[in-house]
Amino acid sequence: MAITGRVPLLLLLGVAAVVLRPEQGTVWLWVLAVLLLVAVDLALAPSPATVVVERPPVGTVRLGHPASTRLLVGNQGRRRVRGVLRDSWQPSAGPEGDRHRLALAPGARAVLQTTLLPRRRGDLRALGVTVRLRGPLGLAARQRTRPVPGTLRSLPPFESRKHLPSRLARLRELDGRAAVRVRGQGTEFDSLREYVRGDDVRSIDWRASARNRTVVVRTWQPERDRRVVLVLDTSRTSAGRVGDVPRLDSAMDAALLLAALAARAGDRVDFVAGDRRVRSRVRAARSRGVAGTLQEAMADLEPVIVEADWAALAGAVTGLGRQRALVVLLTPLEPSAVEEGLLPVLPALTAHHRVVVASVRDPALEQLAAAHGTLDEVYDAAAAHRSLGRRLHTAGMLRALGVDVVDADAEQLPPALADHYLALKARGLL
Repeated sequence: MAITGRVPLLLLLGVAAVVLRPEQGTVWLWVLAVLLLVAVDLALAPSPATVVVERPPVGTVRLGHPASTRLLVGNQGRRRVRGVLRDSWQPSAGPEGDRHRLALAPGARAVLQTTLLPRRRGDLRALGVTVRLRGPLGLAARQRTRPVPGTLRSLPPFESRKHLPSRLARLRELDGRAAVRVRGQGTEFDSLREYVRGDDVRSIDWRASARNRTVVVRTWQPERDRRVVLVLDTSRTSAGRVGDVPRLDSAMDAALLLAALAARAGDRVDFVAGDRRVRSRVRAARSRGVAGTLQEAMADLEPVIVEADWAALAGAVTGLGRQRALVVLLTPLEPSAVEEGLLPVLPALTAHHRVVVASVRDPALEQLAAAHGTLDEVYDAAAAHRSLGRRLHTAGMLRALGVDVVDADAEQLPPALADHYLALKARGLL
């Protein structure tokens, strides 16, 4: 049951009756009359059970992009219904315009649409649909809330998609080269040609040279069908925010750009996410839709306030296959977490794979380090310099173990990681 704004107005009209007959009995008589009208109106109000509500599947949308959900509403009663319907969603779904006026004749149907603007990733669910039908006097209404299931899946936004065309153009330049005169891991035989000054003598094919009057060398081209393993850290360090964006979301953006680029290059992409245990795993994604596959796998991931178990994550990487791969560890370059958890397992990874650590850097540290106007700023600058120094030391330790380090702010990390991948391709290291 619910009453409308007409009831207080009707009670205020009783002031005129009290003025004409200023007795306590007049007041009670007026209140009883209003209550009687409300009871009669409530009894004559249609039942909300006569209104049937259905919801078609909602689907998926990228975080920050608008979506819509529809309700199919029908009047199965014999009377015309008037009232309000509210389509309730959890607040993080960002519902807008979720209150709809109802005016349905018997047997009539209507389609009501609510706009959703998700504010977080994952499955966002409808809480219920409330139907409120007024009586003929408009004083009271019958109300009922019923579950009408609905789920909107909010995916990572993939804002770095804008960098993909330029990196694909560079990738085509690499693929269009006639031959890459590089020997070593990540290359395969292409053709034979005459030796020219500057060629690596180790590329000389002595058997072919014996059959010719000139010295012949082998040429090599970058090997395709390589593996790229993306390891996303979801431990406590990924919960830190740079600006207004969690480090985890920025790392996801970088992983999506690299995965899309690697798939276009013909490489197979594996994905592992976890902290103390593996939270998500995708194996051998190798199509143009790899970004969509990873977005689905990342949608429900949230930072967990625990330390990362890098031994378990390294074991998950090994479980994906022993073939040599480019292993990209998307984890914050936090000295204590890296030195205590990651460093001990790196030798086992670098023995079989090429390892890259990609980290989201906070530009606020450089800003604090550069400010010296007041005494407080001097103390803040000293603390910032100390933090930056520790990060540089940790990065140096990683490089000493043969690990490449890509450390950039949230906006620059995706293109920087993609450029590093292309540089490895150009040098024949993949």
